[in-house]
Amino acid sequence: MKSKLFLLSLLFCLFLVSAPAVMAQGGVRSGPDPSTVRDPDLEKDSLHNLEVARNYFKLKKAYVAALRRCEEIIAGNPNFAKIEEVLFIAGRSSLALADSKGKQPPSLYSKDTTSEQFRTMGRDYLTKLVKDYPNSSFAKDAQDDLRLLDAGAKPTP
Repeated sequence: MKSKLFLLSLLFCLFLVSAPAVMAQGGVRSGPDPSTVRDPDLEKDSLHNLEVARNYFKLKKAYVAALRRCEEIIAGNPNFAKIEEVLFIAGRSSLALADSKGKQPPSLYSKDTTSEQFRTMGRDYLTKLVKDYPNSSFAKDAQDDLRLLDAGAKPTP
């Protein structure tokens, strides 16, 4: 009986000594943070769509096509590594369509979308960019565009 009591008290003391060491390890997780894990195939596809959207936006002034490519990226891969640029192009394309600029008529996007709706879409994309990615290289230009929108002026794409 004494040996069982001694063994039990010894185990209890070992438990007391080792418990703080185990607790000190805290919530160790294995693997990377799940919010930053990206599917390589999806990233590759999104990067291709971004390059095409960039081409439509900058070179061809095809704002409907650029906006559609950006919307495809936003819907399919919201954690895309270059989502800031996607939001910027989508915002600027929407604002250009609100002013009927570019080589494509705004009605090509949708016959029912008005200039004010395009302007609201552009404001939403640029606001999301500034709010969610304030340190982005595109944030300053987006803020400038938002200031112009609030002042009633028309930003240039």
